[in-house]
Amino acid sequence: MAEHDDILSDAEREALAVVSAPTPPRPVVLVVDDNPVNSEALSLYLKSRGIDCMTADGAEEALFKLHYEPRIALMITDLRMLPVDGLELIRKVRESDCAQVSIIVVSGDTDVKEAVDVMHLGVLDFLLKPVDLGKLLELVKTELRLD
Repeated sequence: MAEHDDILSDAEREALAVVSAPTPPRPVVLVVDDNPVNSEALSLYLKSRGIDCMTADGAEEALFKLHYEPRIALMITDLRMLPVDGLELIRKVRESDCAQVSIIVVSGDTDVKEAVDVMHLGVLDFLLKPVDLGKLLELVKTELRLD
């Protein structure tokens, strides 16, 4: 086959490699809230803006999905959840094989200490409810490197 190596130019080989390369899987955002209405509303908003999403109804389901869905690149979580709150969820994620997942926290009420604790766990941002959807969308697009 060596005698046919000169059939394609270097530029043609590069173009062929780009065209024939597999498309990388699209990243997924995991929206976590123990109130399914909240998680579904946020998920539908992001989906309407071209973002692939899935929801989890609480911390345990979130940990399960993070473990089994490798496309999850970003998690948006509420802090006030039962039986496991968002702060504990973030701690568990940071101690798991999914520690690299980016996290945005949304919360309706919090105190300064809790906000500081969350930021020390390496979250991307902390947004208060009602969430500024434009700011959230910009954060998500920037983090996922979407246009």
